[in-house]
Amino acid sequence: MANIIAILNPKGGAGKTTIALHLSRALKGYGSILMVDTDPQGSARDWAEQGGGASFPIVGVDRAGALKGTIQQLTRGYDWIVIDGAAKLEEMAAHAISIAELVIIPVQPSPLDLWACEALVSQIKQRQVITDGVPTAAFQISRAKKGTKLAGEIRKVVADYELPLLNGNIHDRTIFANSLSSGSTAIDEEPEGQAAFEIRYLVKQIVKGFE
Repeated sequence: MANIIAILNPKGGAGKTTIALHLSRALKGYGSILMVDTDPQGSARDWAEQGGGASFPIVGVDRAGALKGTIQQLTRGYDWIVIDGAAKLEEMAAHAISIAELVIIPVQPSPLDLWACEALVSQIKQRQVITDGVPTAAFQISRAKKGTKLAGEIRKVVADYELPLLNGNIHDRTIFANSLSSGSTAIDEEPEGQAAFEIRYLVKQIVKGFE
């Protein structure tokens, strides 16, 4: 059975697809990968058409009601399934939460971005009540600027949500956008670079959580 991870945030611009694609690429070192693109814009599918499809398969699911059935059909064929969530689609997010074992919430280092996640956190907690704590969930700081330090207000908002904050920030690096535009990833373009290091550090935390 596959380990299922959903990358969710109701706000656009949080870096969901960038993280989902890079996470999927890095997880190749831990087994077979399937990525599920639920964003109607199909950015991950566009990336695959640029050549990224050679890295791992990506399937598109544009109807919320089809998400769970599609993943259930495919789960035995892969070790990991990564769901790239869509912004502003609460029903799709609810279905992703219902099938995921882990939800990662990427947020920019701003209280405003964290406050925008209130409804999503509520959905997750409601699901946890009826499923004995599944899925687990955590925030991941994304698109951080170089030299950014997390202010006390940000840590307070995270603490109020009663969800953990993963260690290590993922910074807003040019290599992320440049590599994706050519159907590649920062891990392939600069395997020893800081962007690749940040993604691998995230993956280590995820894999440890599934052990």
